[in-house]
Amino acid sequence: MSIIYSRRSVRKYQQREVEDELIIELLRAAMHAPSAGNEQPWHFVVIKSKEKRQAVAQIHPYAQMVLQAPVAILVCADLNLEVYKGFWVQDCSAATMNILLRAAELGLGTVWCGVYPNKERVENFRKLFDLPEHVVPFSLVPVGYPAETPKPVDRFRADRIHFEVW
Repeated sequence: MSIIYSRRSVRKYQQREVEDELIIELLRAAMHAPSAGNEQPWHFVVIKSKEKRQAVAQIHPYAQMVLQAPVAILVCADLNLEVYKGFWVQDCSAATMNILLRAAELGLGTVWCGVYPNKERVENFRKLFDLPEHVVPFSLVPVGYPAETPKPVDRFRADRIHFEVW
């Protein structure tokens, strides 16, 4: 549980490449996420080129840290793989969270940048990465060795817990 409690969003990165085997490990963790009916509707675009990362920063106002991160992962949903309509959002959320947690275990920093459901972002990412119409870009996760260490925060709120009724 310590990784859950200590994981924080990292927006500043060292100028150091992330090894391919670590990227594969993050994707392996993502693909072990639960999904509705085990349909696993995800695909991942690994973004390393400076040009693509610069283009991402142009189309996503809250993803400027991608300029410092040596790599980013675009989590996408393939609607052709959908059996249980609409649950891909939960499936891709779980895959994204697994990336964040595994990265923290590996000493990497990440931050979750939302793409879906912002229609403009979805279309811009679809164009930038030449995604088929049935593929929805869901989230962007910049990844790198952290150049900052945000302190853990206790987010437990007993007032948000309800037993049996509200």
